[in-house]
Amino acid sequence: MLNFFNGTATAMITPFTKSGAVNFDAFGKMIDFQIENGTDVLVILGTTGEPATMTESEKEEVMRFSVQKTAKRAKIVFGSGSNCTAHAIEASKRAEELGADGLLVVTPYYNKCTQNGIYEYYKAISDAVNIPIICYNVPPRTGVNILPATMERIASLKNIAGIKEACGNMEQICETARRIRGKCDLYSGDDNLNLPILAIGGAGLISVASNIIPKETKEMYLAVQAGDLKKANLLQDKMLPVIDAMFMEVNPIPAKAAADLIGLEGGAPRAPLTALEPAHMETLKQVLREFGLKIN
Repeated sequence: MLNFFNGTATAMITPFTKSGAVNFDAFGKMIDFQIENGTDVLVILGTTGEPATMTESEKEEVMRFSVQKTAKRAKIVFGSGSNCTAHAIEASKRAEELGADGLLVVTPYYNKCTQNGIYEYYKAISDAVNIPIICYNVPPRTGVNILPATMERIASLKNIAGIKEACGNMEQICETARRIRGKCDLYSGDDNLNLPILAIGGAGLISVASNIIPKETKEMYLAVQAGDLKKANLLQDKMLPVIDAMFMEVNPIPAKAAADLIGLEGGAPRAPLTALEPAHMETLKQVLREFGLKIN
């Protein structure tokens, strides 16, 4: 399926209080901040949202709150992937029941299944739900890579909306784009590659950096759509130091620290992730100031 969304999506962080609970006041402010700055889609409980360290009841609370707070002002996509197909199906069905507009389904990590296993995983989830599914390919985290020929097979399933590509290999991404063109959409899942992926026909992007700079991220997307690659390049050039800073440590450690610095109360990540190292904090402050952001 095509055109589930065209535009920018933010891979939302989940803010926690000092006691470790979900900080819903801060999360509500983050949702408003994204929508007010032009973000089209909120991707919640993806990798950046730390669902691996959250209980099922916490995730359900977050989903319910997100639907209520967003109030149809933007589309909501919930992460529901797993290394267990049965668990992924259960999570996907629950997200659909709670009001998700779509699902972000990461490949089955750690188990390292075959390409046929990847196809069967997505087929089983597709058969279980009726809302759009975005496949998520991020081999550096999962140990599993959706190859272009496999994604071409997956694209034939009834409600596959596209693939979030974060494999880091533009040659592979170009081949995937060729094979799925006209069948489902390609989305950038790597902020450093947002511009080239959009340039080869990407329908949009799913960004970590847009937790902090959503307005500029949307402006870059719109410049590409308008055919103004000079403007798009200038915006991407300006954003790259912030993007690089977002990955100076494992995501979402820097994004949460940056959110704190600009007044969004990102909070600390949950163990085994740790707070941003002091030396990196000074670098982050400098990068944000040079970008023009006011920091606390």
